[in-house]
Amino acid sequence: MLNLHGLFLNGDNPDAFDKVISPTEEQRKELVQAKNKIRDHLRQGIRRASTTVLGMDKQVEPRFRTQGSWSYKTCIQGAQLPPQEMDWDFGVYLPVTVWDEDAPPHSMAKLYFSFVEESLEDLCKREGWILDRHNSRCVRVKISSWAHIDLPLYAAPEEKFQEVKDRPVFDHAISKNYLRESVSASLEEYSELGEMPEFFWAEMEDIHMAMRDGNWVKSDPEQVSKWFDDQVTQHGDQLRRVCRYLKAWRDYHWRERGPSSVLLMIMAAKRFEPVDGRDDIALERAAGAVEDLVQGEVREAGIDNCSENFNRLDDEGRALASKRASELRSAIRRARALQRPMRMDAIFRIQQQLGERIPEDVDLVVADSAGEVRATSAREVVPPIVGATQAG
Repeated sequence: MLNLHGLFLNGDNPDAFDKVISPTEEQRKELVQAKNKIRDHLRQGIRRASTTVLGMDKQVEPRFRTQGSWSYKTCIQGAQLPPQEMDWDFGVYLPVTVWDEDAPPHSMAKLYFSFVEESLEDLCKREGWILDRHNSRCVRVKISSWAHIDLPLYAAPEEKFQEVKDRPVFDHAISKNYLRESVSASLEEYSELGEMPEFFWAEMEDIHMAMRDGNWVKSDPEQVSKWFDDQVTQHGDQLRRVCRYLKAWRDYHWRERGPSSVLLMIMAAKRFEPVDGRDDIALERAAGAVEDLVQGEVREAGIDNCSENFNRLDDEGRALASKRASELRSAIRRARALQRPMRMDAIFRIQQQLGERIPEDVDLVVADSAGEVRATSAREVVPPIVGATQAG
């Protein structure tokens, strides 16, 4: 039996899979710089447009929030470049002073969408970026051949922003156990640039997202963020790594589409079993969960009270995802079952599932111990069908 953990995580070894698929520091800096330029460009423009274009009775300043994979710490480099790209999800939140019965005015959504795109045209020309107008749910800015920044556009009642903003950061952080945040002043003083701390968003209500077609959709990204934070708190950071491995597996086998990142996160978390020092076994078990769960609807009680089905694959897509997850699970199990002289064969089996970013270093594969073998739980096996027999 073999222990394949070192292929996935091996201290600071830059060749281990988790390190290879992670964004580089240079990539992170380029994305942050682009995100900040977009933020600074939009702040004053949206402030002016809030009265001249969007029809509000006074000027308001937008708030901004990093969300999605950079918030969850699950962002990875694509396996197939192009078309796969790294993305930074940067929400733009507009305090709205006028409100219809249950959403911002219908006409404001399309105006909001159009204004942000038109405002970004000049910036994109100066920076050599491309404004992609094809996404129905966000404004997209392609900053390079390998990365883009998505700008979902949100709105919430202005009084909700004010209620949260006026609370002292210290008292608010203490009450919500957010002691890891800097606590010393009002939220207004906390960030002059409009990027608010996480506990600010935890208190926001009535958030709606503008769609390109002019509709508003009720949407609260905080629900997914808080749910995943809770899951990592419960299971440990190994869950976060396994989600990255599953995304890398998806990217290797699906040039486009495939199971969404949030869908993979939910399926992995539903049956997650931490195995200390054994990312190979944890991934094998997560692949088994995907194999089973992706065949049906996938809902999560911690996100929107189970009202949303996160499995948007059609029947054919579900069957393919289940088949490929089964192959991943089987490949890891069979690779682990090999003996020490066959370490390179074990590596090859894993590369067939995750690509050549799995290192070809036999020193990262070691003999398993009896204790580690016992750590692997038995997978339920359907008993074979035995036909009638006749004793002679």
